[in-house]
Amino acid sequence: MGAVPVLVVEIHVPLLPAPNLPEGAYPFAWIEEIEDFLSDLEGQGDVEVFDDGEEHEDAYVFFVAGAGEEELLAVASHVATWDAVPAGTFAVVSDDGAEEFGLGRRVALPLPAA
Repeated sequence: MGAVPVLVVEIHVPLLPAPNLPEGAYPFAWIEEIEDFLSDLEGQGDVEVFDDGEEHEDAYVFFVAGAGEEELLAVASHVATWDAVPAGTFAVVSDDGAEEFGLGRRVALPLPAA
């Protein structure tokens, strides 16, 4: 019997410059901000950074695991609400057996308020 798949939520952020940047500012500072945020959550034991983020097509993709779907989607939704994060961010609910990014269930972000 095979191993149980690990739930992974992919956070797809359009690879666009942050809005309202001062002249000369690094346009993708949100990448490091999201990485720091996810790393902090991992340090607190809330989620696991499943893999390093990377460019995929026209997005930068972050991977979180180590919690239930609701918790992981809440993390993704929180990131999507940041002013520096480009509009159009979405999540994909997948697992560690997926052969490619984006093959799971797509979830619009931010999530509607409960």
